[in-house]
Amino acid sequence: MAKVVYKHKPAPLWLVALSILLPTSFSCLATSATNVAIPHISGYFGSTIDEANWIITSYMIANACLILMSGWLEGLLGRKNFLKIFIAIFTLGSLICAIAPNLNLMVLGRLIQGIGGGPMTPVSQAILLAAFPPEKKGIAMSLYGLAVMVFAILGPTFGGFIVDNSDWQWIYLVNIPVGILSISMVHANIEDTPKTRKGGKTDFPGMISLVLWLLSMQVVLDKGQQYNWFDCGWICWLSGFSVCSLVFFIIRELESSAPLINLRLFKDRNFLIGTILSPSINMIMFSTVVLVPQFLQNLMGYTAILSGYALAPRIISCVLMMIFINPLMKIFDNRILIAIGFFILGASLLFFLNLNLSVPFIYIALPQVLMGVGVIMTFIPVSALVLGTLPKAELTNGASLHNLCKATMTAVIASVASTLVARHSQMHQVYLVENLSNFNLVFQQKFSGLLHTFMANSSSSFATIKTNSYIYKSMLVQSRLMSYVDAFSIFALISFLLIPLAFFFRTDSAKKVTHRDIKNIQT
Repeated sequence: MAKVVYKHKPAPLWLVALSILLPTSFSCLATSATNVAIPHISGYFGSTIDEANWIITSYMIANACLILMSGWLEGLLGRKNFLKIFIAIFTLGSLICAIAPNLNLMVLGRLIQGIGGGPMTPVSQAILLAAFPPEKKGIAMSLYGLAVMVFAILGPTFGGFIVDNSDWQWIYLVNIPVGILSISMVHANIEDTPKTRKGGKTDFPGMISLVLWLLSMQVVLDKGQQYNWFDCGWICWLSGFSVCSLVFFIIRELESSAPLINLRLFKDRNFLIGTILSPSINMIMFSTVVLVPQFLQNLMGYTAILSGYALAPRIISCVLMMIFINPLMKIFDNRILIAIGFFILGASLLFFLNLNLSVPFIYIALPQVLMGVGVIMTFIPVSALVLGTLPKAELTNGASLHNLCKATMTAVIASVASTLVARHSQMHQVYLVENLSNFNLVFQQKFSGLLHTFMANSSSSFATIKTNSYIYKSMLVQSRLMSYVDAFSIFALISFLLIPLAFFFRTDSAKKVTHRDIKNIQT
């Protein structure tokens, strides 16, 4: 009697998309939702803002480390097991963050959360491309782009709503039911792939040196300001170790017969220019996600949810530009679109050069609309050109190296932006304190007016102390304000300086990357 074999019926496309985009979206949400909650978290643990910034950067650095390993791990474990394991790791990290009794355990939870969330972005794109038929690839990538970009930008608004209406721990607790649901949906709806790789085929020395370089560099960037940089002995030693790890990684990858990534791809002009511009776009975009909530909450007195709302208009402009960017790319030269996009990014940052402590909400929200337009006008055309001139055999290596550079820049910029504000604040204090002198008539008049005001309800000695304290606090606030203006002006200048680089792209010899190539790139 013949044996009847029942063929498994594939899940509907919408269910496949929902199964993979649900955990991917929440991993992107975790990237930025914490930003607006940093003052609350640092106060809860009794730490400084600089120390609490490790909560942001530890997640980013774990993401960067896992990007290059995602394809190898998927081949080693099989797609279904790979996804379930890393979603479980992300959920476990969220649980640790929610119940953490101190800052160190909180940072550990974020590190575990980043390890779990890091592979989600590249693997989810590959799954969508494999599941959707060729005529619906555009729909698949639109769903992917909207889910990833919208949730990343929605993070500050979501985090602000949670912080203002409940405890900050709920930012992480909401990931737990989502993680459990995602594991069950992946098990039921995602097609498995065979285990195609063995552990011995991977360049482990290169991988270890990469991780050591990223971790040591991040510690230096995060702790350098707190310990006055190279005046501290262990900062000097760790900096040297970071440089040695980087040099070893470069030499290893150049000399290895089977390198983790092929650094010689930088000889290709399009790849070199694109790998400069894409991380720069991440730098400009994420610097505002870090600095704007800090400015609004620390100096303007905004609540967390209001600072999140200030960034929300970027979501609308991003969604609209995702609709129009493909027709624009068919009409105009991509290099022109990139140049215009960087000009718009710079123009959006110029709005912040006139910041003061009485600017209205609309003055903060309007530049976010321009920022969303500029991000899409630069990011999508750059992505179309960066791999276009590479040999097809090198597309996977090129995508891995390109994504590593973007993730590394995103991890670094949080520390760099905060350090930039702190150092420039100290610099402005040096100049402003010169005005607090009895030889300055304006200072004498201000001091006298405040003194008489405070003497109405207190003794002369107490009024003098209170006046000095008030003036000193005002000086600190003004120096901090000027440091934010300096930071935004630096990023605006970088945006304008990057405009000429767009015209170094080659479009005449750029090859069309097919959907099959894109699938291979992401896996």
